[in-house]
Amino acid sequence: MISEKQLRIKRLFDLTLVVMLLPLLLLPIIVLIVAASIDTKNFGVFTQLRVGQNGKLFKIYKIRTLKDGVHRLGHLEKSATPLGKYLRKTKLDELPQLFNVLKGDMSFVGPRPDIQGFADMLEGKDQIILKVKPGITGEATIKYRDEELVLERQNDPEDYNRTIIWVDKVKINRNYVENYSFYLDLRLILKSL
Repeated sequence: MISEKQLRIKRLFDLTLVVMLLPLLLLPIIVLIVAASIDTKNFGVFTQLRVGQNGKLFKIYKIRTLKDGVHRLGHLEKSATPLGKYLRKTKLDELPQLFNVLKGDMSFVGPRPDIQGFADMLEGKDQIILKVKPGITGEATIKYRDEELVLERQNDPEDYNRTIIWVDKVKINRNYVENYSFYLDLRLILKSL
């Protein structure tokens, strides 16, 4: 299981990497925000409350990709603008999460941060997942890279997400925390690229 010392080393690594990457990626992030603002006719940064380490809520940052309106799981692709579809497919919409890493809300690697009603409802041994900061990438993120396409094909995307995908993600994320190593994080970052 991940120790306090490993958590401190993980945070130091996150800070070092984000300080190296932000100067290189700041201009592209600004360009994407401006492009998304024009494309969606709204401010190009999307924020939403997510469940973080120890169940604490935080505001996640993403490039806005969806048109105005009500958005339902399994139908997000239909709500995305043409630019938004590209950003979602390439995961470039997640670049602003570098600021979440800088602030200490997130890590480069860990379970993806969920909306309320999922991670905050974990019970028993599964609560170990909340010991780590949520990540930009992780084993479950890589496995479910095309999650939206899978959900689109379901008759009841909400139920499929809650009973099949979420259950599998909990197993994957619990295994990550229980068997954590710094080298695992490095391997997952490389695999994500």
